[in-house]
Amino acid sequence: MLKLAVTAPVLALLAACATAPEPAHPQDAFMARLNALCGQTFEGRVTSDDPADADFRASRLVMQVRDCSPGEVGIPFAVGEDRSRRWIVTRTADGLRLKHDHRDEQGVIHGYHMYGGDTAGTGTAWRQEFPVDRESIDQFIAGGAQVSTTNVWAMEVHPERMFAYELRRPNGRFLRVEFDLTRPVAE
Repeated sequence: MLKLAVTAPVLALLAACATAPEPAHPQDAFMARLNALCGQTFEGRVTSDDPADADFRASRLVMQVRDCSPGEVGIPFAVGEDRSRRWIVTRTADGLRLKHDHRDEQGVIHGYHMYGGDTAGTGTAWRQEFPVDRESIDQFIAGGAQVSTTNVWAMEVHPERMFAYELRRPNGRFLRVEFDLTRPVAE
């Protein structure tokens, strides 16, 4: 009897220490990884070397993971004092969707807005790619940004290590920003 009384508390303690397994579907696991960052702010840096990104390289880059639910995560992204950018990752019936929400400080839409794309495959628990969608292509063409009609964005989440955002085009354009998840910052 005594042996059983000692074993039960030990088993309860071990069960409490166990972590929940990551969801089996890569896109659900990816969303779970994003949600695990909710409420935190991280600094990043440009790790690519495209001259077009000199302004990003010279600015403080900060992302805040907030507005979280299992089906959607909003991530404001500040480049220096410019806080007009927000990434929105949404779970859809067919995969994941990334949209770029651009608004000024008063919340007024400016420039290109809600552009992005949907995943073309399942990706992995740590990386998802979002080829430009038709709606965004039409918006870019109407705005004179034909070069953006071939965009592919990607996000990576490596828990307790790094988050990355990428923009890639077939013509060689490449932007990659990596955020250090080991050191949340106060914003």
